Amino acid sequence: MKQTARLKKLIQSKKILVAPGAFDALSAKLIEAVGFKAVYMSGFGTAASIFGVPDIGLLTMTEMVGNAKRISDAVGIPVIADADTGYGNHLNVMRTIEEYEKAGIAALHIEDQISPKKCGHMEGHKLISVEEMAVKIRAAVASKKDKDFILIARTDAISAEGFEKAIRRGNRYMEAGADVIFVEAPTTIEQLGKIPKLINGPVLINIAPKTPVLHYKKYEEMGYCIAIYPPLSLTASFVAIREKLIELKEEGIMKEGAHGRVPFEELLDFLGLKKYKAFEEKLLKEFSD
Repeated sequence: MKQTARLKKLIQSKKILVAPGAFDALSAKLIEAVGFKAVYMSGFGTAASIFGVPDIGLLTMTEMVGNAKRISDAVGIPVIADADTGYGNHLNVMRTIEEYEKAGIAALHIEDQISPKKCGHMEGHKLISVEEMAVKIRAAVASKKDKDFILIARTDAISAEGFEKAIRRGNRYMEAGADVIFVEAPTTIEQLGKIPKLINGPVLINIAPKTPVLHYKKYEEMGYCIAIYPPLSLTASFVAIREKLIELKEEGIMKEGAHGRVPFEELLDFLGLKKYKAFEEKLLKEFSD
């Protein structure tokens, strides 16, 4: 089954799809290894990990697609990816869809901010018109080669225009052809509960700083079909790396664990060294025979 069809089936099930955020191939492989059925490529995490910059629209489409492809190549589960504003107008959106599809991505989301955009949990968002965003969505739908490729339309209108206009935008984007609606940055549990009831289609919840944090089963009960956790891997890595570096600087790491808390052989196994060794041995044996 194609990853797009697999993701579509997961979204249509009654259980919420939990997709932790990955910022690179290794974090994506860990998400898969723990047992999650999908991974989310975080735009915030991509900007931070590749260039060490904030998520304020500094990365190009090709840079984002490059990371998306590395993540997709590293795992056997569907990848949902951030595609910012689609990187331009409706014509640019058409190419964005083509490139993300070629990279093996199962779904992406585009948002209704002006370009350059900024992280949805920052302040000071400005939006394009509803009509312009609707044209982008129609262009995205028309350019899909795989009918199962999932188009997620995100609106940042809660921050920019208020909750009611965010709902109106979300429903307009669904009418334009989006498969899933992503209403960014609800700030209260009341708003969280209303969104799935007021949007005329499947909805995604983004668990990030402004969003009230509940058990994902609570989001499922509210009616969300997807829950993404963009900062999870990045912030966990940030804390762990910093702690280890401070330990090295202040204590010199004279005890066991100078290579970290993961045995070297375990890390090699996780990265697939045995597979490459087996292939090499088979190849050399066939050549010698």
